[in-house]
Amino acid sequence: MATNRTFTMIKPDAVADGNIGAITKMIEEAGFEVIALKKTLLTKERAGQFYAVHAERPFYADLCNYMSSGPIVPMILEKENAVADFRTLIGATNPANADEGTIRKIFAKSIEANAIHGSDSDENAAIEGSFFFSGTEQF
Repeated sequence: MATNRTFTMIKPDAVADGNIGAITKMIEEAGFEVIALKKTLLTKERAGQFYAVHAERPFYADLCNYMSSGPIVPMILEKENAVADFRTLIGATNPANADEGTIRKIFAKSIEANAIHGSDSDENAAIEGSFFFSGTEQF
């Protein structure tokens, strides 16, 4: 069953390029309400914990290094059918395959530096949101 919340994170490349405001504006204009937001840094250890599901994959070490290379902006968003609608808004993981007008088509540099993360399921959205935000930070 679909829920009305999802998790996203503006990645280090998009933050470094000064795209926080433009990306957040696109998210809000698509009808999402920002429930929680902060700018923070991930250590390599915390990045490893967040991406533990990928620990056996060949890209895991590079992913942890990248995600700890600069500030990120995690957010919890709310909208009906949030996970599916947000995945549509951000576009394909590889920006070369992303639809025109999607966040990744506009802001991503490559498949690795693809500007934004979006939860792939309601269950993961809850887990990922709780990784960054305590209960009192989620309204």
